[in-house]
Order: sequence, then C-alpha cells, then structure tokens
Amino acid sequence: MDLNIVYTEVKAPAGHDCKTPVDLNVQTMREHLDNTLRKMREMGLDTLVIYADREHGANFAYLTGFEPRFEEALLVLHVDGTAFYLLGNENLKMAQFSFLSGEVIHTPHFSLPYQPMETQSTLKELIRSAGLDGKGNVGLIGWKYFTGSLEENEKMYDIPSFIVDAIRANVPEEKLFNSSGIFLNAETGLRNIVNANELAHFEFGAALASNAVLEAMNGIEIGKTEMEVAGLMKNNGQPITVTTICASGERFTNAVVFPRAKKIHMGDKFSLTMGLRGGLTSRAGYVASDRKDLPIEVRDYVEKVSIPYYRATVTWLSMIEIGRPCGEIYSSIEEILPKEQYHWTLNPGHYTSAEEWSSSPFYPGSEVRLRSGMMLQLDIIPSVPGYGGVSAEDGIAIADETLRARLAEDYPETWSRIIERRKYMKNELGINLSEDVLPMSDTLGYLRPLLLAKERALRVR
Repeated sequence: MDLNIVYTEVKAPAGHDCKTPVDLNVQTMREHLDNTLRKMREMGLDTLVIYADREHGANFAYLTGFEPRFEEALLVLHVDGTAFYLLGNENLKMAQFSFLSGEVIHTPHFSLPYQPMETQSTLKELIRSAGLDGKGNVGLIGWKYFTGSLEENEKMYDIPSFIVDAIRANVPEEKLFNSSGIFLNAETGLRNIVNANELAHFEFGAALASNAVLEAMNGIEIGKTEMEVAGLMKNNGQPITVTTICASGERFTNAVVFPRAKKIHMGDKFSLTMGLRGGLTSRAGYVASDRKDLPIEVRDYVEKVSIPYYRATVTWLSMIEIGRPCGEIYSSIEEILPKEQYHWTLNPGHYTSAEEWSSSPFYPGSEVRLRSGMMLQLDIIPSVPGYGGVSAEDGIAIADETLRARLAEDYPETWSRIIERRKYMKNELGINLSEDVLPMSDTLGYLRPLLLAKERALRVR
C-alpha cells in the first residue's frame, strides 16, 4: 500500500463529553452464561474453576458482572449451571449483586493478612464443598492462555499454588486442565466477540481515556511537571487497566514508573498513556513546536520515525475488514515497517475490552479471520536507536450491518459519536475505513509528533 504521508496543518479532534456510562444488561450476561456452558459441553468439562483477584478479574466478571476487591476469589461453575462463590471477608456482600446466582462459601483464606480467619474448614474442604469431588473433568481458568511449544500448556496453571494444591487434593491431575482458551483463544475465545450492549459499554471507557490523553497533550507546557500534566487526565473514578504514563525526558529513572515532580523541558521526549475498561490511548513524541526545538541529532525524527510509523498505522486501519486473515495484516506491517530496522517486537495489535490486552490474533501465519464483534487495539511499538518513541494507540470495534443497526437503534448517542469519528478520520486525516470499522475513541488516527505544534499533525495526502 503506497501511502503519501505528510506533516501539515490538521484540525485536532474535538473530543466528546461522554457523561453517562452504559451498563451491561441481563440479556448480555445470560448470553455469557449460555455460551460458557455450551463451551464446557463441547470440551467435555464438568466444572470450571475461575480465579480472580484485583488485577485479573475479567474472566470472573464475564459471568458475574463484578471483580473482587482487595483479595482473591473463585467461581466454581458446573455444567448444569450450578454455581458456587468462594469469597473472602470483604467480598462476601458482592455475591448478592452478581448476575449469576450461586451458593456463597466463606473462604477467609482469600482475605488480607491478619483479618479474621473464622472458619472450621481447610481450604481443601471448602473447595470440596463447592462440588469438586474428583468425579468429573475440571477446567482451571486464571487470566493467561499459554501458547508455547515446549511445555504441556493444558497443565500450566496461572493460579496461586496454595489454591491449585487444594484443588489437586480433591481432583486427580489427569482430570485437571488449563481451560482459559474458553475465553481467550485467539480464534474461538468467547470474550473476543461482543454484542451491541457490550460495545456501547466499552465505548464509554475508550472515549474517556482518549479524551483524557488529548486534554493532557494540549496541556503540555515548558516548566510544568509531569504530575501537573497527568492531573489533566481525569478518569471520573473509572478503573484503570494499565499504569498511567506521563513521562518527560528519560523514563523509569530510579525505577519510577509513575508521573513525577520532574519539570518539562523543550526538546524532551514525552509519552502519555491512559487505559480504562474498553480501551487505551497512548501518544509519544517530542516537546517541540518546530524541528529546530529538537536536539540536533534527532531533527529528522518526523521523517525517520513518525512518518514510517504512521504509514504502518494507516495501513493497519485500512486493512481491517470482516473476513481478512490476521496473518496477512501482520505480514503487511512487517513489509512496511521492517522489524530489523524499526525493532518492534510484539504483536501489531490485539484484542481489548475489560482488559487492555486479553490475547492477540495478529501473529506470523495467523489464520484467524476478522469477525463482527471483535474489539481490537492498534499497538505497534517501534524502537529506533537514538530517537524517542512514537505512538498512536487507540481501539476499534468491528461490526457487520446487523450489529451496526442494533447499535444505532439501541444506543444512538454512542452511534452518533462513532459516525462523527469516521467523518473526521476521512475528511481531516485522509483515512478511509471499511464500513465494518467503528472508531472507539476520538483520537484514533491522530498523531502529533511535535506536541507543542497543536495545529499540525500527520495525515494521508
């Protein structure tokens, strides 16, 4: 794809004020349960044990609607639909709000150190009381789906050993399997496909994150501190999915990964990231109004780093359409932005939703085909020696005519924002998207490599 990328005057995205989140509804959660039980039957599993903690709760929440706070939790789901919750002291009350009815088993082993351990049962006994009697096949689900070629992936469990040991005391090893693929397999995972209700639910977080980053970009000034700029990235109390980044100059000095009281200087490298449930927005460039503001050795940054990167991102966006093999997209990015020269090492894009990265269909030779209902994040990370980074990460959804019609009918405000974003990308950035592609954030495709030049950005001529 031969794209002529220019650095020129571009109208910045306006940014929508998304005031009202969309909650997941009963119908969606019923679909989640029905789909999970169907998968269990297909895989010959009698029981699922789904682990969660504060950082890794999305698979648990897929069925319950909530994630545990402070402590671990287990959801034990049997193929007949019977469910048990093993919850610590501070999550006991949450079961009554769950979309999935189940028996609560108080498990203080999951509570914080020195909290009351008011139980007469061992963890092994509590797990057995949830119906794990060793008679059926049991799938363990943490948050990671292993795809290595050297280990037996179905026998690797990303769950704390004290829990796995207690499960093994009740269930023979030959009946235990890592079954995270039910949710996370790149081709068949249930969480890879969303409906209109979920799409509107996640669009709220994606839009809020992008607006926060745009606000911070526009607030960068010489002499301000990283924390002052980071303070502009408001999340309205919504849970974040990754560490918030607002870094000027050299990052991670003294192992500090959070915004510091460090002042911003002209010519600094600069990066911003905010991720909320539904999407992540990230930008990286230089604190400069003009090339002459850059250190002499990187004054060709726009031409050498930003434009090649932007060409790859536009190619990625332009190739997204229902039915296209993801391996084909991977190969195109490798051709346009060769790894050997630009040193990107991860997948050029991945699934996103409740987690910033759940899994990815973009890998060499991938035969996974893009489908309606997928939510994807553009995520190409070049690293050119001697130069600062560049980033224009945002998310999209893929929707066929039926899903688009449902979204427009049920969530007209969400649909209106998506249509305006598509128009902006076509008219201001010169990016033509397939009808299947729904921009989930206002900043999709907008890259300002010199951050103080607010009236200029990259676009397709």
